Amino acid sequence: MMRFFLVCLFCLFAALPAAAQESVPDAPITVADGPEDAAIEARLRDLFGRLSDTRNVTVSVGGSVVTLGGDAPNEAAAERAVALASRTDGVVAVQDDIQRTLDVTDNVSPLLSRMSEWTAQAVRALPLVGAALLVLVGLTLFGRFLSRRQALLSRLVTNPFLMELIANAIRVVFLVAGVVAALNILGATALVGTVLGGAGIIGVALGFGVRDTVENYIASLLLSLRQPFRAQDHVVIDGKEGIVVRLNTRATILMTLDGNHLRIPNAKVFKADILNYTTNPERRFCFRVGVDSSDDPVAAIALGSQVMDRLDFVLDDPPPDGKIVEVGDSSIVIDYFGWVDQRETGFSNARSQAIRDVKNALEAEGFSLPEPIYRVKMDGVAQAAPKPGPHADAAPRPAPISPAPAPATPFALDTDAELTIQARVAQERQLSGQTDLLDADAPPE
Repeated sequence: MMRFFLVCLFCLFAALPAAAQESVPDAPITVADGPEDAAIEARLRDLFGRLSDTRNVTVSVGGSVVTLGGDAPNEAAAERAVALASRTDGVVAVQDDIQRTLDVTDNVSPLLSRMSEWTAQAVRALPLVGAALLVLVGLTLFGRFLSRRQALLSRLVTNPFLMELIANAIRVVFLVAGVVAALNILGATALVGTVLGGAGIIGVALGFGVRDTVENYIASLLLSLRQPFRAQDHVVIDGKEGIVVRLNTRATILMTLDGNHLRIPNAKVFKADILNYTTNPERRFCFRVGVDSSDDPVAAIALGSQVMDRLDFVLDDPPPDGKIVEVGDSSIVIDYFGWVDQRETGFSNARSQAIRDVKNALEAEGFSLPEPIYRVKMDGVAQAAPKPGPHADAAPRPAPISPAPAPATPFALDTDAELTIQARVAQERQLSGQTDLLDADAPPE
C-alpha cells in the first residue's frame, strides 16, 4: 500500500509541469504602438556600423524578431551585438547567428589601436605628471628640511625623544600632503580617498601585529618625560639590580653588579616598582646580633652605638643606633643601624666592617653571643643517675666557662666607594655613541 501511494505521488508531481505547459496558449507576442521592423533594422545597422568590432554583423527584422548574422572577431563582440539588439525598443526576441571568426588580425588590431591611443594620452599628460611630481618632491624635501631644524624644534621641546618623534611626524605629514596634492593635480581625486582609507586599514592591522613594539615605544616616551632615573644610577627594577647604562626606544639597559648586561622592556619598566639608591646618597645599613638573655640589652645597644660612632665612614647625623627586636628562647635579638654616604663609602664593605667591630667589642666586654640550643631525645637509652653521697651538698659547683674575647686585629676593610661598575658604564656610554633618552638636564620625577 505504501509503495502504491509513493508511485501515485510521483506521477502527480511529474504531471504538474506538463499541465502547466499545456495551460499556456501559444499566442503571438505583440507590441502595441511599437516601431516598425524597418525602423528597428535601420537603427541597429546604424549602431553596429559605428562600432569597430560589430561592423560585419548583419541585421534582419521580422515580426519584431531580430536575426543577427555575419561575423564578429570574438565572443565578446558577438555578445555585445546581441545585448544592443535586446535593448532596442520594440524588439521581442533576438536570434544569434553570428559567426565568431577569432582572426588574429581582427583581435590584435584593436589592442594595438588602444595602446597607441594610450601612448598618445601619456605623452600629452607628461607636463601634468611632471607638475605633480614636482609638487610631491617639493613638499617632501621641505618636510625633511623642517625636521632637521634642531634649533627650531628645541624651542618647542627639550626632550630628545620628543624632538625625534616630532621630526618624524613632520616628515610623514608633508609626504602625505605631497601625495594628496599630486593626485589632485592628476585628477585622481577618487584615488585619494582610497589611498587614505587603505592606509588607515593597514595602520590598524599593523597596530595589532606590533602591539608589543608600540607599547614599548609609548612607554619609552613616558619614561623619557618622567626621567625616573639617570644614567649610572644604582637601581632595582622589578627585583633586578644594576647600574643604568641607557634608555632607548625599546628597553632599559642595566649593567648588573656582576658586570653583565641586562635588558628590560620599557613597558615592563614603566609598570614596575623602581628602587633608586643613587637619588639619596645617604643610605642606612642594618645588621642583627643576639646577646645572652642574662645580659643587659640596653648596655649592648650603647656599646655597639659607641663602636660604630668611632668609625670614620659612619655618619654622625643621623647617629648610629640599635633597637631590641625580640626575645628568643636563648638570646635577645638587637638590630644595629648606621648611615653612610655612598659617594665616598662602599655600602657592603662598610656594613661588614661595622659587624666585625661591634661583635668584637661585645665579646671583649663580656657579652655572650649564644648559639641556638637543641635538645636531643634518644628513645631506649637509659642512664642511671649517681646516688648523692653524704657530702654532696658540700661539693663545689663548676664555674661556667665564658668564651674568651676575640683578639683584636689591626686589619680593616677598604670602605671606599666601589665605582668599578660605574666606571665601566661611563666608558661604554662614551664609546657606544647610541641614542640615549635620559637627559641629565631634564628635571627628574
